[in-house]
Amino acid sequence: MGAGASRNAEGGSHGGEEREESLDQAGGQLYVSLKMENYKKKGDIIPHVYGSVPLVGSWDSSKALSMERESASMWELSFVVPPNHETLDFKFLLKPKYGYTPCIVEEGPNRLLTGGTLQGDARLALFKLDNEEVLEYRVFIKADKVSPFDLAASWRAYQDNLRPSTVRGIPDVSINAVPETGRENGSSASLELDLEHYVVPAPSISANSGLVYAANLAENPRSLVITGVSVDRPATIKEMEIVIPDPSKIYSGSGMVESKSVGTFSPLQKQDSHRGLFVDRGVGSPRLVKSASATTFSFDLKLDSETKNSMPAAAGAVAAAAVADQMLGPKEDRHLAIVLVGLPARGKTFTAVKLTRYLRWLGHDTKHFNVGKYRRLKHGTNQTADFFRADNPEGMEARNEVAALAMDDMTAWMQEGGQVGIFDATNSSRSRRNMLMKMAEGKCKIIFLETICNDERIIERNIRLKIQQSPDYAEEPDFEAGLRDFRNRLANYEKVYEPVEEGSYIKMIDMVSGHGGQIQVNNISGYLPGRIVFFLVNTHLTPRPILLTRHGESRHNVRGRIGGDSVLSDTGEIYAKKLANFVEKRLKSERAASIWTSTLQRTILTASPILGFPKIQWRALDEINAGVCDGMTYEEIKKNMLEEYESRKKDKLRYRYPRGESYLDVIQRLEPVIIELERQRAPVVVISHQAVLRALYAYFADRPLKEIPHIEVPLHTIIEIQMGVTGVQEKRYKLMD
Repeated sequence: MGAGASRNAEGGSHGGEEREESLDQAGGQLYVSLKMENYKKKGDIIPHVYGSVPLVGSWDSSKALSMERESASMWELSFVVPPNHETLDFKFLLKPKYGYTPCIVEEGPNRLLTGGTLQGDARLALFKLDNEEVLEYRVFIKADKVSPFDLAASWRAYQDNLRPSTVRGIPDVSINAVPETGRENGSSASLELDLEHYVVPAPSISANSGLVYAANLAENPRSLVITGVSVDRPATIKEMEIVIPDPSKIYSGSGMVESKSVGTFSPLQKQDSHRGLFVDRGVGSPRLVKSASATTFSFDLKLDSETKNSMPAAAGAVAAAAVADQMLGPKEDRHLAIVLVGLPARGKTFTAVKLTRYLRWLGHDTKHFNVGKYRRLKHGTNQTADFFRADNPEGMEARNEVAALAMDDMTAWMQEGGQVGIFDATNSSRSRRNMLMKMAEGKCKIIFLETICNDERIIERNIRLKIQQSPDYAEEPDFEAGLRDFRNRLANYEKVYEPVEEGSYIKMIDMVSGHGGQIQVNNISGYLPGRIVFFLVNTHLTPRPILLTRHGESRHNVRGRIGGDSVLSDTGEIYAKKLANFVEKRLKSERAASIWTSTLQRTILTASPILGFPKIQWRALDEINAGVCDGMTYEEIKKNMLEEYESRKKDKLRYRYPRGESYLDVIQRLEPVIIELERQRAPVVVISHQAVLRALYAYFADRPLKEIPHIEVPLHTIIEIQMGVTGVQEKRYKLMD
């Protein structure tokens, strides 16, 4: 066995030598892994292997073995052979994903593998294409001895997981870690299969899936919604008619609308004759309790319906700031419009989606209105670059019309109680922005958010992603033709682009790379605009995984008790070792990664077997505080505190444990964690608790607040959130039952 196996064997190096002898006597096998790596693979071609017995048994290219994709650039084929196998005579070849021809065989002599060792000098795999271009692949060949016992364990795991083998009916075997000699509940503390064997189905990420064009997830035009059901069809001109303010009239922001006088805020309805002590039992669910003393308090609540509708579902600082803004600010400041400004391919929609997700998670009713979506629904997707010329009056009128329609929909939604609208378009001229400010007068406060990028590499990447993903080019079969058209469209915008210098604005300059940049603000005040600026300072596009997992099973889990600070059960300790094995495999090339835990010992103990990464304890990651119910079972709460049990059952989101927390409280204390996760450029493993991970997962998945207490976050399961330029994607690994 390898050095890693000897280190893990009982009795030190002497035990490792004994294991080697027993393996040889038992007739150990060779586990061979062939890998090919290429960062510039052309088209849909897949590397294959073919050759003589015992590898394939045929030099017929149609019978070649397909290699499996290990990553975006790496392909692998693994198999098991006896140590005294006859020489493996083989070659690599490339085959199209669909069909059998044409095949491209690697240049040079056959490759020979004897006793797990490649004969001759190591060399690249070279493939000559029809146009004389040569593709180069790096080749990695590794062979390790594996005992029959390891193979048997692998087969049992394969049977249990019902995972088909990737290679010739033989399950892949991880030989870097020897299974622990001690067994609990039939589970090994090591991972015997490749990580992909532990993948389980995951709920789909709703808002920012990398498989969906982000603009398509924005709001639909109201004129295309019938009885609440969106109708995805082009609208007629008559259906989408709207009065457009004259863009030539310069907006004057001097007129301020006085706010209505409002009374003391409370979500309670007006109650005329109640006397009692006000007890805060969670945002949105206060109660009036009969006072036990002679002191009583009277309430006369006089909130207009619009004010109550525009309050966020939140706790703590967000709720306090919202009350202040509602009571002290002008009426239009109760509704906030973030109007994006910027040239195409500068990350406006990406920024809009992230900001929408963040504000929704904080409890603000937020919607994303994408003008490009309105344009496509009304005018179709086959508009050429000429449609976007400033000297094309028909195109200008059509684009102003759909922008006005989107703005009208957004302000109408705000009058119904909506709080923050994200208006996503280029809005690159002062006249367009004047039109929007005129439409917003007396209805909402506008803050312009301008995204500026001077990095040609990032711009080029964004342009190519646009051609690949945008519905504007879905019917264009020629990628290069689409690229030329979009560059012409971009040039049309650049000719007339006017940077924002008016009103309240935030400028993001070269922020998307995550390597510094600038943020400029002008005339920004208030709690929510301040939070938005702070969030934007910390966002970037660097791809990296975030791994979320609960601690291993604790003794309180076994007994059904909530809260507490108990140690791990025997099963939980096994999971801790499996998790360490997983992290070592998954993040083996990510030395800048870090491990975050709560301050409770069950998460710290779960992280303790993980070596080689810094570990950070966050009090913000502690489990929801159950207050006086800490350490009780739900049956005990039901028996002894029936009223509390029923209150929690009715509204788990807002219910606050006596002297404890609600889910909304948890969200508020997790905001610094979210900001730091957004700021991080390297992978992070978060080991925390069910309620906390529900709230974190809801942020990345853009799940509604009301769903947070019901999100499934099972024990001994890892949720991998992949963040990057194409959005958010999810994968789940279940390491134990």
